[in-house]
Amino acid sequence: MQSTTINQATQGHYPIPEKMRAAVLFGPGDIRVVDRPVPQPGYGEVLVKVALCGTCGTDLKILDGHFPLTPPYGQFTPGHEWTGTIVALGEGVDEFSIGDRVCIEAHHGCGRCENCLAGKYTACLNYGNREKGHRASGMTADGGFAEYVLHNVSALYKMPDSLSYKSAVLVTTAGTGLYGLDTAGGYILGQDIAVFGPGPVGLMTVQACKQLGAANVFLIGTRDNRLEVGRQLGADHIINSRKADPVKTVMELTKGLGVDMAIECSGNVATPQQCVQITRRGGKILFVAFYPGQVTFDLSAVVRGDIIMYTTRGEGGNNVKRAVSLAAQGRLRGEELVTHEFPLENIAEAFRVMRERVGDPIKIVIVP
Repeated sequence: MQSTTINQATQGHYPIPEKMRAAVLFGPGDIRVVDRPVPQPGYGEVLVKVALCGTCGTDLKILDGHFPLTPPYGQFTPGHEWTGTIVALGEGVDEFSIGDRVCIEAHHGCGRCENCLAGKYTACLNYGNREKGHRASGMTADGGFAEYVLHNVSALYKMPDSLSYKSAVLVTTAGTGLYGLDTAGGYILGQDIAVFGPGPVGLMTVQACKQLGAANVFLIGTRDNRLEVGRQLGADHIINSRKADPVKTVMELTKGLGVDMAIECSGNVATPQQCVQITRRGGKILFVAFYPGQVTFDLSAVVRGDIIMYTTRGEGGNNVKRAVSLAAQGRLRGEELVTHEFPLENIAEAFRVMRERVGDPIKIVIVP
């Protein structure tokens, strides 16, 4: 049974208004900042005052109306890469205190299906079913493009004092790459890895691979600025695919063997075939990106090469916790990827800048 009881014990430190400003999706491409009631935490939930909410390519799909199981237009607030401070506790919450700074996993599984019980909550069999308890913040439930947001206690992580809010936004992003690596075996010590796509996921994955002991990390993309950031973050070789053939270059640098694992973070429909071509026999390909349409590649070559393919969705497997630890140790750098900040009232302009790549943004954050 859901409860709306709020722990009032220390709430006075953070006065909570009745109304808040929130970005609401009214139709494809139509996002407006309006007044909404501040939500009340139910059993096992907390209310968080949002400090920052990052934007990503998935948000553009949601904005354009091309993402499944989002709530109805006129009711839904997107935003799934947010961080902030707990200001109220729902009934049954004793894992956190009011005033705790937290970062998140976007996905909270139903906790009752076979996949959730096996720890695969980003593949919850009740995905999008609110009645059975599933929530995906900013995707199937209201998210962080607002002053306040609700979240389940199971999908929160307390931030160490050394971690900034900007870094915490990228910690959620880092969880995506770490979950993929975890699923694909995790043990990449001494291996050669290729990462396609120097966006936020790719750049955080490059760092994770180096911290996990990869021998050589190849970063492949189309924008020199992002590739150079990748070099600064640990990539051993950067390849601009508009200036050099990435398949030929990687094969030359690996003496014809190819990489042990290719990680596809770009979402470009042409790159899966390149992954096939640069992965050595017996190697692995990991897909973590979403694509705008169907993808074609040579599956027979995958079979002939005895290559194993993996896919993962989101930041599952408790890997945000691992990302928090790595970031706190200074082993994952996220703050420097935040290139643009916009106030919540200007969120439509932020999405325009993101879509049109004005000023070559890497990570745009919204400040409520």
